[in-house]
Amino acid sequence: MTKIMGILALVLVIWGGYELFELWDKYDTERDVKEKEAASHQFSPQQLSGMPYELETSYGNAQKNGAKGVRNWLRAYVNKIKDPRRAWIELDYVVLVAHEDPNEAKKVFADVKARSVTSPDVQKRIKELEKTYD
Repeated sequence: MTKIMGILALVLVIWGGYELFELWDKYDTERDVKEKEAASHQFSPQQLSGMPYELETSYGNAQKNGAKGVRNWLRAYVNKIKDPRRAWIELDYVVLVAHEDPNEAKKVFADVKARSVTSPDVQKRIKELEKTYD
């Protein structure tokens, strides 16, 4: 009888170990799926539509010159870019100019917010910045 009890205990331990392994594997797989989903939705402003590809280089150069460079670039090319990319660039400008001219930052932010850009990424950024610039 003790041999049967020992065998039964061994079977239960093996079965319990197998169930724990299955539970861990399920958890690990779900975690991997979530990480892959998060990695696949990495956002880049260049993905937003509304700006001709030819202007990317000149915009990058303008960013290197700070708020003044972006302001001059916007004045030169504002008619060639459209939302949502235009809104993103203007929000970049808001962040850059805020230290130099807070009133200018608030004015540009209000203009962007009033346009009701439909891009979820731009809306998310507007919500993040509105506590500071409203």
